[in-house]
Amino acid sequence: MSELEIALMIGGMAVINLAIRWPVYLFADHVRFPPLVERALAFVPVAVLTAIIVPAVLYPSEGDIQLTWRNPYLVGAVVAAVVSWKWQKLMPTILIGMAAFFLARWLIGA
Repeated sequence: MSELEIALMIGGMAVINLAIRWPVYLFADHVRFPPLVERALAFVPVAVLTAIIVPAVLYPSEGDIQLTWRNPYLVGAVVAAVVSWKWQKLMPTILIGMAAFFLARWLIGA
């Protein structure tokens, strides 16, 4: 692919992205959702993150589900969930969860 084709592709993606998002920003102040819809939309980020994280934790490699202590992803996720539940702070959750993951990975030898 030539440099011109790459530049045109990037420009085209930017135009498409702008065309998709611009109407939302333009009419955002004029449209009000019912309270039930607004309440439901508040759960979208949690649902999306759960849909991304759970398969990565339970199926770290090709094959069957791995619900054992030999799965460092599961160990790190469980430790992070406990830390998050206990302290409800983002940074300790991330740091302690990552430390548990790397420690489990080192101990298991994965």
